[in-house]
Amino acid sequence: MESIRSDFPILGQPLADGTPLVYLDSASSAQKPRVVIDALSECYETYYANAHRGVYQFGVKIDEAVEGARERIARMIGAERPEEVIFTSGTTMSINLVAQAWGRPSVVRG
Repeated sequence: MESIRSDFPILGQPLADGTPLVYLDSASSAQKPRVVIDALSECYETYYANAHRGVYQFGVKIDEAVEGARERIARMIGAERPEEVIFTSGTTMSINLVAQAWGRPSVVRG
């Protein structure tokens, strides 16, 4: 467990009373491991742009990063195709999307 905790810089900070931090509000805002912090920092510093919005240098680079992430996630979760992986703005949008796409046609009264 300590090797996992050490990947998350914020978890190395004790609370005011000295006890180790335990973060349980991940649906609201998930803490990031160092590798994610570093990747975001590189993106913000070198090629930040809106994905799938342009053919200029930064637009192409961000598209490659997003699609590369989609492919890696698809492999990790065993999806048949990367197109099965979607990104949303957060937990609430994801839950609502599932409720609308699957729940509405699948759930019946009674």
